[in-house]
Amino acid sequence: MTEMPVADLRVYSVVIDCADPRTLAAFWRRITGLEQGTLDDEWCSIHSADGRIRIGFQQVPEPKTVKNRLHLDLSSKDEETAATALEAVGATRLWVSEDPDDPFVVLADPEGNEFCVVRAPADAG
Repeated sequence: MTEMPVADLRVYSVVIDCADPRTLAAFWRRITGLEQGTLDDEWCSIHSADGRIRIGFQQVPEPKTVKNRLHLDLSSKDEETAATALEAVGATRLWVSEDPDDPFVVLADPEGNEFCVVRAPADAG
């Protein structure tokens, strides 16, 4: 049985709470190649050229204190080389999978938000 959506909805954006939206948006824009959207002290956004991918950065007063409940996965044909390049621009390496069937590296952005670099599937374009 196919579930019907509650309403005419689609995912609009993923929003990351942070202390400094401008700095965090610049980091994510640099590593993803997404385009600059809104840019101010309390809210910044980046997006794909077609508008299908949007990431917002919202200023909040409290610091990050625990592991994210939601994170982004980025893919690369070589997750280790990509992770090393990300470290060079401000990411912090947190953990590396030892499972040869599920290779990925966990990193954190400059405010400590975790994200992963996973090995792109062989059939990925």
